[in-house]
Amino acid sequence: MEHLSFNAKKQRGNMYLFFGVFALLLVLFGLSIVTSIFLGARTMEWTDVWNSLWHADSTSLEASIVQHRVTRTLFSLMCGAALGISGAFMQSVTRNPIADPSILGVNTGAALFVVAGIAFFHIQSAEQFIWLAIAGAILSALFVFGIGSMGSGGATPLKLVLAGAATSAILSSLVVAIMIPRTNVMDQFRFWQVGSVGVGSWESIRLFLPFLIVGILIAFLVAPALNALALGDDVATSLGVRVGTVRFVAALGGVLLCGVTTALAGPIGFIGLLAPHLIRLLLGSDLRYVIPLSALSGAIILTLSDVIGRIIGSPSELEVGIVTAFVGAPILILITMKVKMRDG
Repeated sequence: MEHLSFNAKKQRGNMYLFFGVFALLLVLFGLSIVTSIFLGARTMEWTDVWNSLWHADSTSLEASIVQHRVTRTLFSLMCGAALGISGAFMQSVTRNPIADPSILGVNTGAALFVVAGIAFFHIQSAEQFIWLAIAGAILSALFVFGIGSMGSGGATPLKLVLAGAATSAILSSLVVAIMIPRTNVMDQFRFWQVGSVGVGSWESIRLFLPFLIVGILIAFLVAPALNALALGDDVATSLGVRVGTVRFVAALGGVLLCGVTTALAGPIGFIGLLAPHLIRLLLGSDLRYVIPLSALSGAIILTLSDVIGRIIGSPSELEVGIVTAFVGAPILILITMKVKMRDG
């Protein structure tokens, strides 16, 4: 009885903690939306922004700026949520706390296929970019997992990261080799390469939405099974989990979300690393909590990073991919040092 009472109290405490973190993230979510709409590279009076929000038919310059900020904000929230879920998937499937679409080479694979499409097939539409990026992301992920699975011990976290880093370096060289002799490709690709949500439009949101919905559905379906996988393959199998199927579905969901984000916004790094890791620090490793809150925190981090880039770069702007790299790189080093010390 005492043991059951202790477990009940522990579960109740976890739920209170979850709702507390969720409430905090909701406040930050609302704050990120407000700051993204009201602040930017161009200084505007708050009253002008407010009036433009409620007079969408206005043809003034202020109204067009505000309307663009609204679509940009929504697009940024979707990209951040997708990268947060993708990172949670990849960290769970690889059992690696520093797994991330950019670290595992998935972003670079998507970028290579987009560049090849521009250079050799003269592709320009966002819809075509999406399918090219997804194909590149899937092939890159399969290649990294294949390389990381070689040798004794199978696909260990360290081997996957090393395989991802090597693959990313090779694919980046191929991207440069394709671009250098083609100035038209370089001009079109260079702004996309650093990662930006400034290209967000209602059309890109329309293209993005179905993939985000599929990713969220996959997350809800596989989260309990991924929790079982964290206990080990043998334990998961004894609990009735189809280990190979769950890993494949979760990895596919992560690659789809990463691929579509990369196609529409460019290869934005570190969001998939930061968002899940932050939630795990606060709530532990239960993926029923980690995945949805990673989506929320990813949306917040990316949107606020975009606002920072607009303010710092005023009257122009600093692309969000550069801001996330400056924030994410030191945190990645700290996480890596922590993991190394723990393993030692």
